[in-house]
Amino acid sequence: MEFEANREDNLFRAIEVLKDGTYQPGEYRVFKVWEPKERIIMALPFFDRVIQHMIVNFIEPIFEKRFLFHSYACRKEKGVHEASKTLSKWLYELEVVQGKKIYAIKGDIHHYFQSVSHDILKAEIRRYISDKALLKILDRIIDHNGIFPPGVGIPVGNLTSQLFANVYLNKLDQFVKHELKVKYYVRYMDDFIILSEDPAELRRLLAIIEEFLRRELRLELNPKTTILAAKNGINFVGYIHYKDHKKIRKDARRRLTKLLKAFETGEVELEYFDRSIESRFGHMEHADTYNYIRETKKTIEELKERKAV
Repeated sequence: MEFEANREDNLFRAIEVLKDGTYQPGEYRVFKVWEPKERIIMALPFFDRVIQHMIVNFIEPIFEKRFLFHSYACRKEKGVHEASKTLSKWLYELEVVQGKKIYAIKGDIHHYFQSVSHDILKAEIRRYISDKALLKILDRIIDHNGIFPPGVGIPVGNLTSQLFANVYLNKLDQFVKHELKVKYYVRYMDDFIILSEDPAELRRLLAIIEEFLRRELRLELNPKTTILAAKNGINFVGYIHYKDHKKIRKDARRRLTKLLKAFETGEVELEYFDRSIESRFGHMEHADTYNYIRETKKTIEELKERKAV
């Protein structure tokens, strides 16, 4: 509201500090979120977020045309559900249509955002951008990393961080596709899946990828990275994927049960409860959850009727 009260002046100031190269990022507001897991969020003032939108609108197309098609995080016409559809389609084609027994690498990069090397990120950006004035501003944003040690980390919460995170791991994407010649590879930010009918080949690929990440990007795989049989379900982007259906994860059900109890005891207000339920159902409806959602809606109706008495 404060920004809008003097919108033209603020936009003019934003344009000026970018044109003359004097833009300095503001102070972060640091807080935690706990769903779907605990994360530290670092939020800039609203003026800075406008600046970041202006920058991303300008530079994103430069990188976008170089990104791998099956990289789905924080990109237009991509996202969680498209990533999930791709994995489901591959599993159906390989296991149902072709009748193969499929295995998967379920890869997860350990503490990704806080581990990004500034030197490597800057070098990767310079492969595509040569404008010195723009690079100075981008360097300033990268180096303004709040609570992280100097030289590493990009804050979760910045629009530029979402783009930089994709730029950084594009190096992995290109290596997996063009050097390792992997056909069934899909990535959503720091999670990736590789499919094959040969578990020995997957073990070989995983060892190569682990060494590449360490050598080229100074990243480590999370210890929970594993090779599994696809018939047991592949946990990816919030769903458990099987060859002919997909389920929601158990923790999603637990969080919904916890929300219902919190509403029943008065810990959360009706307005927040309704918004949260709508969001959760929106996610669940992309899995095979018709009966579960129907029964939960009945429970909610009964709960509201009891509270209204």
